[in-house]
Amino acid sequence: MKLSHFNFNLPKELLAEFPAENRDESRLMVIDRKKNTIEHKMFKDVINYFDDGDVLILNNTKVFPARLYGNKEKTGARIEVFLLRELNSEQRLWDVLVDPARKIRIGNKLYFGDDDSLVAEVIDNTTSRGRTLRFLYDGSYEEFRNKLTELGETPIPKYINRDVTPEDAERYQTIYAKEEGAVAAPTAGLHFSKHLLKKLEIKGVNFAEVTLHVGLGTFNPVEVEDLSKHKMDSEELIITQKACDIVNEGKAKKKRICAVGTTSMRAIESSVSSANTLNPYEGWTNKFIFPPHDFSIANCMITNFHTPKSTLLMMISAFCGHDLMKKAYEEAIKEGYKFYSYGDAMLIL
Repeated sequence: MKLSHFNFNLPKELLAEFPAENRDESRLMVIDRKKNTIEHKMFKDVINYFDDGDVLILNNTKVFPARLYGNKEKTGARIEVFLLRELNSEQRLWDVLVDPARKIRIGNKLYFGDDDSLVAEVIDNTTSRGRTLRFLYDGSYEEFRNKLTELGETPIPKYINRDVTPEDAERYQTIYAKEEGAVAAPTAGLHFSKHLLKKLEIKGVNFAEVTLHVGLGTFNPVEVEDLSKHKMDSEELIITQKACDIVNEGKAKKKRICAVGTTSMRAIESSVSSANTLNPYEGWTNKFIFPPHDFSIANCMITNFHTPKSTLLMMISAFCGHDLMKKAYEEAIKEGYKFYSYGDAMLIL
């Protein structure tokens, strides 16, 4: 498969600027790979496809308010600083992206907050927009982290052409988010309401939680025609023994094992034993899934509608089958489904 196989015309108006009014009332396209059928439902209808002993694999990463705005010393120029990851908690070193980058050089200082109570010094260049910052703050580590949270805003994707609202802090986060560390939400999970999860639980569905801290690399479009040459950014991944036990028991009993989102799918595919069971894992993954790929753990998945040439679309093609995926996407566009982070969902059986 080549990059050109993953290009399609996506009308601008189908990019969701806001989430559905209620989490579980977005639309749901249901694709059955065996029957080669496509159905149109509401997300809350997902409950009709799961039974006692089935497993949903959830990514419990929590998005932190990663986007800060500071002012450059002397000139006062407004600079966006996007926190990617903490490199050293003791020295308060962070890997960040800056915009506009051409103005930010090693040795520059940036000031944050109305009272300039937080200062950062640029100590290294990593990529064209990437910098290493050392934060200077008069207080304990906990106070420093609280300050970052206070000054940061929800990192809704750049394509959303509006200011962040207070609602975004809640809606750009799954209701089961626990482990802080993501700079982008695992968006398939945004559709689950507390009520829907409770109903699934009452039905006997089991939940296995994994943690994959989604990085900005998830949005990077592929730029090489030969997919095998694309390099994924590494993301931190934790799979506990408890999660493995839930998944492997469901697998042994031939139950439905559903990866909720591409991040959950990438997580589990990164840690498969030779017997095709899930292994515990703690470390980093840069797994890139594109066709052809044999999936070892999940036999169904829930996902959003993805943008052209994205690695996410390539994974869906590998799981769904390329022709069926193309047909589904053509129908989604015709039916006005919403795409991307705040968009509608798809269940692939």
